[in-house]
Amino acid sequence: MDGYCERLGPGLWAEPLNAVSNVAFLIACAVLLVRTRHRLLPILLGVVGLCSLSFHTFATGPTAALDSLSILVFVLVAVVLLARHGLGVRPGLAWLAAPAFVVFAGFVDLLLALAGRQFTLGGYLPAALGLAGFAVALRSRPLGIATAVFAVSLTLRTLDEPLCGSVPIGLHWLWHCLNAVVLYLVARDVERRLVR
Repeated sequence: MDGYCERLGPGLWAEPLNAVSNVAFLIACAVLLVRTRHRLLPILLGVVGLCSLSFHTFATGPTAALDSLSILVFVLVAVVLLARHGLGVRPGLAWLAAPAFVVFAGFVDLLLALAGRQFTLGGYLPAALGLAGFAVALRSRPLGIATAVFAVSLTLRTLDEPLCGSVPIGLHWLWHCLNAVVLYLVARDVERRLVR
């Protein structure tokens, strides 16, 4: 699977920067495990790093699915936790935030597909909009910073292929580094609300 500028052929280390940059997720996971009492989001963050590492080394259909699934699980769990502990949604209803987000994401992706922009944004615009929505609704500075960092990382991910001729190493590895910061900030914000 050749979806990124850095990969020029088959092989385990055909994407060295894209592979190694996943260490950023593992570092964020380790720091969170030391600094927080609640383990779910830190562990899911580490799983994101491992699944992404598997995809950028083996680059198969199953590892691509694991990569996407791990990100989706982190997002959905964070959405439920922010709905419950940020917005104050009752425990019995907070879980509905996950399917609500999936419907919202499907609607946004449909609009993007109709506009011919789905592939370039990689399906991540709903996550960016959701993050921005929580940042505003909760008046959360960490989530606001996470939104800004995510906007930069999504821009770099989008430019990976168009700038391949000018930047042969690609930009996707920066997506990993910046998203480790994004997921760290989200997990820290959720932790702060859980310990109130």
